[in-house]
Amino acid sequence: MSTVALIVIVVAVVVVLAALGAVVGRMRRRRRLRARFGPEYERTLRKSGNAQQAEADLHRRAAERDRLSIRQLTAAQRDRYEQDWRLVQAEFVDVPGTSLARADALVTAAMVDSGYPVRDFGQSADLISVDHPEVVERYRRAHGVFVASRASEVPTEDIRRAFVDYRALFAELVDPDQTPHAQPENRRSADQSSAASQ
Repeated sequence: MSTVALIVIVVAVVVVLAALGAVVGRMRRRRRLRARFGPEYERTLRKSGNAQQAEADLHRRAAERDRLSIRQLTAAQRDRYEQDWRLVQAEFVDVPGTSLARADALVTAAMVDSGYPVRDFGQSADLISVDHPEVVERYRRAHGVFVASRASEVPTEDIRRAFVDYRALFAELVDPDQTPHAQPENRRSADQSSAASQ
């Protein structure tokens, strides 16, 4: 075999190994993103329609989140927030729309005290998705109902569901050690009923 042929074979093997390494590396990064973002990975992929674009968005969120100084609330803050939530929940029967607005305000305040920026809802939801991927979609739904309720009449059942959805993120922000991070879809309706009555 000539030297040129040997060089061509070696170069081809190196190129194939490099391509294989790139594919394996991409697969590992994808697995890590899926594990970190859970259902938010699939949502972002569906929204963008392009895996590379979706993964770049998730990497951007994680990098932006890593630059923040997120902290757990103090015991005093947690107690105050829980007490405030109980008051808001107690008034839900009489004034559901007002309770929903107060729930939105409580979640926002807990986010601020935890270190999340809240100037722009989309940015806030993206950053929350890094630490709370299991409940961020519920947060988006709740906020959507809240915004709709400010513009027009919203059915009480929609407000109740939004209130329960707010509670899911609120619970993770206020006491993350006591909150299960994964909540399967088939358990949601039972959990929502019990959370609304707490």
